[in-house]
Amino acid sequence: MQDIDCTHTGKGNGNKGRETKKTTGKEIAGFPQMKYLQELIREDLPKDAQMVIPELETLEFVKEGRNVVLYGNPGTGKTHIATALGIKACMEGYTVFFTSVPHLLTQIRECRSQKSLRQLELRFEKYDMVICDEFGYVSCDKEGGELLFNHLSLRAGKKATIITTNLSFDRWGEIVKDKVLVAAMVDRLTHKAHLVNMSGQSYRVKETQNMRRYVSQK
Repeated sequence: MQDIDCTHTGKGNGNKGRETKKTTGKEIAGFPQMKYLQELIREDLPKDAQMVIPELETLEFVKEGRNVVLYGNPGTGKTHIATALGIKACMEGYTVFFTSVPHLLTQIRECRSQKSLRQLELRFEKYDMVICDEFGYVSCDKEGGELLFNHLSLRAGKKATIITTNLSFDRWGEIVKDKVLVAAMVDRLTHKAHLVNMSGQSYRVKETQNMRRYVSQK
């Protein structure tokens, strides 16, 4: 996973009238993969996603500083949707930061040890949209959970954050081993957020099944 700072001539909050960096295809290539909303086969998405995408693609949630949490089993399109919304936001002039949660936590720890955490926090706060991918793939200790919670809280109620996770909220305690902290994190991240249930059959499983059918028909 690679971080991307997509900035553009300013439609995004805090960037009006100020050109920071022209966004082109090459800058956007910092996303893990190029994924676009028009590539989604919407009828194959989980029902929640089908219903909410028309609203999300207006990017009103960015203007309103609301979060989006895409949760469900692997392979159902969570990262595709998050990435596609991020790329659309870049193209419309918003500042976007893409990271995986494990990488973000490593970055926070390193900055703290180098006494540069405040600089990281200031940058993190300013983005119009932050995408935190893969929450739930790597567990963290209580200290790590506190660092992550404090960092994400910087944006709460002010700027939009998209979280993708393979775990339902009642399983977040498997990742952060502190019930009080987990309850606070869920409360903070889900307040006025779009909660999108992405549980369904994996795209990759579908593709494998279709390929097998195609081969057997030859």
